[in-house]
Amino acid sequence: MSQGRRPRGRPRDPETDAAILRAALELFLERGVEGTSIEQVAKRAGVGKVTVYRRWDSKEEMLARAIESARDAIPEPAAEDSSDLPLAEQVARAVPAIAEVAATPAFRALVSRVFGAAASHPSLVATYWDHYVVPRRKATRMLLERAVAEGAVAADADLDVLMDMMVGAVMYRVIQPDVPSAAQMRSYLESVYRQAGLLPS
Repeated sequence: MSQGRRPRGRPRDPETDAAILRAALELFLERGVEGTSIEQVAKRAGVGKVTVYRRWDSKEEMLARAIESARDAIPEPAAEDSSDLPLAEQVARAVPAIAEVAATPAFRALVSRVFGAAASHPSLVATYWDHYVVPRRKATRMLLERAVAEGAVAADADLDVLMDMMVGAVMYRVIQPDVPSAAQMRSYLESVYRQAGLLPS
């Protein structure tokens, strides 16, 4: 995925970049790909269209970068090999922050918009996968491998399938019409992790 054009002349202003990406993400969450335009993004960011086009070659490229930038607001599960905490405590400490974000309208909108654009704009899904899903799968695999080593998960368990089941369960819950509260999401996540062997029964 391209990160935008090389800057010409004066160095690019990071604050302007951030304003454009913030506006692009907001509009994407509100209206989707088809309902977002370079003109709308420029207006909301308080810049000219030329300023946006100097940074990104297309709307899709700009939106892909905006989606990537949203990753910073979403916590990753703790999975450091060097942690001295018991596995269950390590997972339990990560759950509240993850639940808090997963219960927000913005996260629900992001998931819905990204997967809704899968057929017409596959690059957006690829960006979401590479910059959000893949890092979290790596962290979750580390936790599951530790659970296997400690006997909480069967030694012959297919960890890729187990991760798919965990993620699928959470995504299914997030997009349901009855939106969970942070407390409900926390309870649900604890149940999912318990079924996966990451929390005690």
